[in-house]
Amino acid sequence: MISFSEYDQLDALAMADLVRTGQLTAMELCEAAIARAGAVNSQINAVVHPLFEPARLRAGAGLPAGPLGGVPFLLKDFGAQYAGAPHTSGSRALRNFVPAEDAELVRRWQAAGVNILGKSNTPEFALMGVTEPVLFGPTRNPWNLAHTPGGSSGGAAAAVAAGIVPLAGAGDGGGSIRIPAACCGLFGLKPSRGRVPTGPEQGEKWQGAAVEHVLSRSVRDSAAMLDATQGPDAGAPYFLPGPVRPYLEEVGRPPGRLRIAFSLGHPLGSALHPECMAAVRHAAQLLESLGHDVAEVPLPFDGRAVASAFLMLYFGETGASIAALAKVLGRPARPRDVEPTTWLLGLLGRTYSAADFAAARHTWNDSARRMGRFHQTYDLLLTPTLATPPVRVGELQPKPGEQRLLKLVNTFGLGGLIRRSGIVEKLAEQSLEKTPYTQVANLTGQPAMSVPLHWTADGLPCGVQFIAPLGAEDVLFRLAGQLEQAQPWFARRPVLPG
Repeated sequence: MISFSEYDQLDALAMADLVRTGQLTAMELCEAAIARAGAVNSQINAVVHPLFEPARLRAGAGLPAGPLGGVPFLLKDFGAQYAGAPHTSGSRALRNFVPAEDAELVRRWQAAGVNILGKSNTPEFALMGVTEPVLFGPTRNPWNLAHTPGGSSGGAAAAVAAGIVPLAGAGDGGGSIRIPAACCGLFGLKPSRGRVPTGPEQGEKWQGAAVEHVLSRSVRDSAAMLDATQGPDAGAPYFLPGPVRPYLEEVGRPPGRLRIAFSLGHPLGSALHPECMAAVRHAAQLLESLGHDVAEVPLPFDGRAVASAFLMLYFGETGASIAALAKVLGRPARPRDVEPTTWLLGLLGRTYSAADFAAARHTWNDSARRMGRFHQTYDLLLTPTLATPPVRVGELQPKPGEQRLLKLVNTFGLGGLIRRSGIVEKLAEQSLEKTPYTQVANLTGQPAMSVPLHWTADGLPCGVQFIAPLGAEDVLFRLAGQLEQAQPWFARRPVLPG
């Protein structure tokens, strides 16, 4: 039996190599992951659907001999469906929903050889930058249990940071890979729009803004998994040229002398937390020491326009998700089926017109063109991943007065009145104030990554974000590999009580 101290020193590729050479078995890795979950999950609430017995059976029967053969893995309880397993999307309305078919991405993950141990916690419909669903309760950050691991892939991030698994499935529609990576001291890459499959049922997710990949401790694990999953599936609406060489090979290649611009401006004009500012300045200094050309610039996109366009998507997709519950419930959804905030978002989605939505899509295109012109001068944009270090659990939940307002609005269907009052814009701006940097890459489709290069004075991770041109994941992996070598983070681990 492998001990946790031994297990925790291995990334996914190292585990797979030991299985392939006969030095470890998939069963030993499976048992080590299950034992670690048993030791820490009650503290962090990361795994909400354990699938331990099926995982043991697969480990005993033999897993595909893929590049990650035998590696313990978790699926996010939203997005990538896994046949025969609960798929709640963090919602009470779907607590009994079990899909009959695997998503194409899940098929590719399994073909890579991972052993699925369970599903990780997520906010309802993956709507929040924190992971605090009413259905399962909040997930806590292993670095400090009073703080959030971020969202919406917070359960995945907490599980990886706590050493349950070396990597876990995640999704990103507005920052939901990069935000928890920044909060939990992990590497998190959002691939380009169209890089990984969304089938067999969906052609695109969130109008193309959302894409799925993984959270990991090492850069090479992320690269290896993208090698295993990239490429279109049948009926894909987007096509990107394949990589010049495997992404795993990019991790060790010199990135060359990159032109990197950084910005400390807040997209909504608010104050940036000093620790997040320090994280970017430290990264800029590190980049200069590695030979890159670094310059400070204003943000090359209109932050308020991006926020407004993203919120239109946010409201509209929530309304569509609530309407789609009728297929599972056998009746139209009611306010009590979902959380009050979710119901309000859905109400707001129904108050906007098709013309409003089309105008928001024009902003997407404008932002993509602005970023395209920016990349004619600079290879990468460096920003904070978040405008603040990880907030405390419960800090972003509605206050008592807001809860009373939500109840009134939802009871009487006053979404239109609330919209006209201007309260929505105020609350929305407050919501995005702490996470204003990630959405632009979702709207433009560009790849972006959060890299763990800074910890706050009180020991909380504080990631920085790099945005690359569409299709340039290779550039991100080369730079991430260089940064990981220059300032290693793999061995920097949280210590959980008990």
